[in-house]
Amino acid sequence: MSEAEKKAGKEAGISFEKALERLEQVVAEMESGELPLAESMKRFEEGAKLAGFCKKKLGETEKKIEILMNKNKCDEPEWAPFGDEDETAENADEDPAGQGELGL
Repeated sequence: MSEAEKKAGKEAGISFEKALERLEQVVAEMESGELPLAESMKRFEEGAKLAGFCKKKLGETEKKIEILMNKNKCDEPEWAPFGDEDETAENADEDPAGQGELGL
């Protein structure tokens, strides 16, 4: 069993955050260009398994959120625009020349 397989086998007991941190380390090691080809392949295998693990965890979390949102459908949040979009519309009426912020 390769070292990458041993590490990937241990990942079942690690958190998403730890797996993501290790994946970032693997990517940095590979991007450095200092690893021999065989070691790069081991890192690639480990990285692929870690990426799969993280993707699976994100998918599970997304499903849980969807279930929770469906349970609370009657209490569905009301979405509002981000920022001061309403204030911008109000200020447009205050510029009688229609020149805007740039003074055009």
